Amino acid sequence: MASLKNKGAETKARALSNVQMELLKLYSTDLEHDDLMELRKILANHFAQKAMNGADTIWGQSKMSADTMETWLDEH
Repeated sequence: MASLKNKGAETKARALSNVQMELLKLYSTDLEHDDLMELRKILANHFAQKAMNGADTIWGQSKMSADTMETWLDEH
């Protein structure tokens, strides 16, 4: 039982991340619906681009080619 108490206290003691702090600042303002949708799109595009950049890096390091992709497509 004591370990559950400690775990709860540990969780409460954690500081918010920099992202959480920025989002809290943003949440304090009321955005128009269009602005909110634009922000959502910007965030989605940002993380999609990061994922594509990471995939491109792995692709290049693994020396994959269009033939590799064709082989994978033919497997399924």
